[in-house]
Amino acid sequence: MNPPVLIVGGGPAGLVAALTLLQNGIPVRIIERDINYRIGQRGPGIWPRSFELFNFLDVPEVNDLGKPFPLIRAYKLGETEPTHIESMLPHTEPTPAIPFNVPKMLGQQLLDVILRGHLEKFSCSSDEGVTAVLAKKQGDNEILETFDTKWMIGADGPKSIVRKQLGLVFPGETMAEFRIVTGDIRLTGPGLDRVYWHRIGDFSNRCLALRPTDEIGEDGWHFLISGRSIDLEGLADNEELIFETIASMCPMKITFNKLVYSSEYRANVRMVNKFSQGRVFLAGGIIHSPTGGQGLNSSVQDSFGLCWKLALVEKGLADKSLLETYTEERLPVITEMLEMTTSILNRAVTTGRTDGWHTTVLYMLGIHCQFSSIVLDEFATPAGDRAPDAPKLLKVQPRESELMTLFSLYRPWRHTVIVFAPIALESYDKSLVRSAIILPSLAPTTPVASPADLVLLDQANHAYSAYLVEATQTKVFVIRPDGVVGAIVHGAEGVKKYFSRIFRDM
Repeated sequence: MNPPVLIVGGGPAGLVAALTLLQNGIPVRIIERDINYRIGQRGPGIWPRSFELFNFLDVPEVNDLGKPFPLIRAYKLGETEPTHIESMLPHTEPTPAIPFNVPKMLGQQLLDVILRGHLEKFSCSSDEGVTAVLAKKQGDNEILETFDTKWMIGADGPKSIVRKQLGLVFPGETMAEFRIVTGDIRLTGPGLDRVYWHRIGDFSNRCLALRPTDEIGEDGWHFLISGRSIDLEGLADNEELIFETIASMCPMKITFNKLVYSSEYRANVRMVNKFSQGRVFLAGGIIHSPTGGQGLNSSVQDSFGLCWKLALVEKGLADKSLLETYTEERLPVITEMLEMTTSILNRAVTTGRTDGWHTTVLYMLGIHCQFSSIVLDEFATPAGDRAPDAPKLLKVQPRESELMTLFSLYRPWRHTVIVFAPIALESYDKSLVRSAIILPSLAPTTPVASPADLVLLDQANHAYSAYLVEATQTKVFVIRPDGVVGAIVHGAEGVKKYFSRIFRDM
């Protein structure tokens, strides 16, 4: 039988959708119109909230292979000595609640390789050379295929064929004054220190940015050319002209070895009015400015947030109405993201400055769905926020002496019930719900009579602190498969009430 879910697009959003569904036991088929895998850095910035997502999916290589943003060495045009060194991002320290505190750079080409490697564990790979209408290319021939599927996810980028065929409204604006040519290049230069991200000039006039990347070789650089006084027409398709333009702006003597990839980007700011229609969904239904680096991160979070719900519906455990909350929860988030990144772009264009990135809002840790119809809050603290981590939790049941973190409990195929008090809860299907009692640091470690799967001692008080619970309080948190606090309730009745919004029979 055909897999019940067809995913259109083999980029990060499509691959994350596939991996989330497969880990939920839902078979998928991925189709991709490009015959060859994409090359190039494309959207290389990965933000902390996305690292948490990849942690839940058990894809540690993204964090392991990502490189911190290098410091920027800024030059005026025609000058060989830098004017100053700056950081694009604010400095933050890791905390027990936020273990992934550092944004990192990882090119999309390598990210795709990592995700495809994990899909292969499920014997899943993408069909190369297949269009969205399932007309498969074989050499010069085209073979039409009829493919019946229950659900479709359009993860095919800003020019989405799925979106166009659905006829969804796609309002927005084209910012004609902002154009860039970007790509990957191999070059050497004695004055180009690979410790730094070099920026020559400014965005309001002429700008060249060169960031070192080892992903394409020891002499690899990601480049960006922009500025109102540069003729960018046809530049992306002309290797020789790219070399000439970079050489004319770079104050150091350089030797070009190879142009790996290049493309032109024109700033459009557009967003669909809804993320689904019937049984078809969009992941990344936006066109955004590159400033802020939110696009790839938002699209993979779209996929993750959609697919845990889709898996429950496909298994018959939840009503189809649960899928209506996908647009409900993501539309306000994406709207706010577009406003923020457009503001950063306008600042860069009008002033030539890039310090608009200097905000932890870009880290995406404050994204929430407090307004969602399926979250439940019986306290003043709002449900719908990101669930924080807590390390150094000592497992005292079912066996002692093992240290755990809360993040190690959160997985895309189950809810996690966190109980701050030794109270009785109903027993749930362990494949769908995992429960843990968290005892305060001074509590005795004697056995607790409870059907909870785990009893953990918060020996360093990280969990009670992160979840704003007093040692004498009783609070129960239900953590959704996407790492969002779905409910904050007093006890078993509140948990049951929350699950009645998610599951058909529980």
